[in-house]
Amino acid sequence: MKVFPEDLLYSREHIWVRVDGDMATLGITDYAQESLGEILSIEFPEIDTYVERDEAFGSIESTKAVVDLIASVNGTIVSINEDIHDDIGIINSDPHDTGWLVVIEMDDMEQLDELLDAAGYHDFIMQQEAD
Repeated sequence: MKVFPEDLLYSREHIWVRVDGDMATLGITDYAQESLGEILSIEFPEIDTYVERDEAFGSIESTKAVVDLIASVNGTIVSINEDIHDDIGIINSDPHDTGWLVVIEMDDMEQLDELLDAAGYHDFIMQQEAD
């Protein structure tokens, strides 16, 4: 069963965003981790790297594919989830909480308006699966 927490925003690239002031925590959605299967490795940028919305900020390798992680907002990476290096499986077991990926200090809050809420993301997934 797919999970769509109501307190998150979602991109069409299957990245969730949790907003706290001008900080955005990003991770892959439950749908993405389920589609990818077992996560094998992840590549992150360095802290203080500037990322742009709709551009890759890293990649994730699973048993099924290697995919780019696409930034949902512009800003500077201020934190990386180091726990993932010790236990990559938390991305599969808890993608919306302990399996977060990076925190970005946003420089354009208006970009959040282009993300989907939980209901919108659910509808987007249903449409993708129907196509």
